[in-house]
Amino acid sequence: MKFALFNENQFGVVEGNEIVDITDLIAWDKNDVQRSLNNFFENYDVLRSQLEETVKGGHKYSLADVSLRAPVPKPSKIIAAPINYILHQQEMNAALTVDRLGVFLKAPSSIIGPGENVLLPFKDRRVDHEAEIAFVIGKEAKDVKAEDAQDYIFGYMGLMDITVRGKEDRPWRKSFDTFTPIGPWIVTSDEVGDPNQLQMDLWVNDELRQSVNTNEMIYGCYKLLEEASRVMTLYPGDIITTGTPEGVGPIKKGDTVRLKIERIGEFSVNVKEKAGILV
Repeated sequence: MKFALFNENQFGVVEGNEIVDITDLIAWDKNDVQRSLNNFFENYDVLRSQLEETVKGGHKYSLADVSLRAPVPKPSKIIAAPINYILHQQEMNAALTVDRLGVFLKAPSSIIGPGENVLLPFKDRRVDHEAEIAFVIGKEAKDVKAEDAQDYIFGYMGLMDITVRGKEDRPWRKSFDTFTPIGPWIVTSDEVGDPNQLQMDLWVNDELRQSVNTNEMIYGCYKLLEEASRVMTLYPGDIITTGTPEGVGPIKKGDTVRLKIERIGEFSVNVKEKAGILV
């Protein structure tokens, strides 16, 4: 199934070109969306058998008539993987990859949703796009083995890891407000199938910049969950993003960036300058 946040913190199931509003049919608090989501993730196995009937009773909207929101607005953490594709390692001229570098954290406050604006914070510093597949934790996880990781993943979504180039540490350069666009919705693990066999493409305007199959990752999704849970406890709603392939490039004011991932979906964001831009 595909689950989305839309309009005024409503929660729905995406079916084809429609979204079915199930906000009033489940335990949902519009004033505490993240907590409602976390509870939904944790109890999904129990709720799943009831959802088919629940969806039948929900009001349907055309996707064209709603505003999609960031599907996970306030996770406790975003865990990211540096240099997780060999060709990206060569592109970056980096000595080490994820197996030696480990994972790092991005600020959850950097999240935005489909159709929103990436705000460039500097006038004269390069800012790049990075296309990534990300997954959402469904239940508390610690010291999980890769072979068991699928049981802890609720679902998958697209993520753009926007990055200022420079000598500062990765968390600083990647955590500016608006630097983590996610979307368009969360697709459950059973519907995605093998996340390490998906085509992923990113365009800036009409130019295809990044194109890769996720089977080229050094650490696949399950191995990344193993590595992250070895270090820290993962909670429902936490996001793990898997690193970007080659083709990273600069974005500028006026650009539109579009990400499409097989069996997940696609979304776009716009690029603008931040008010009071820094020199």
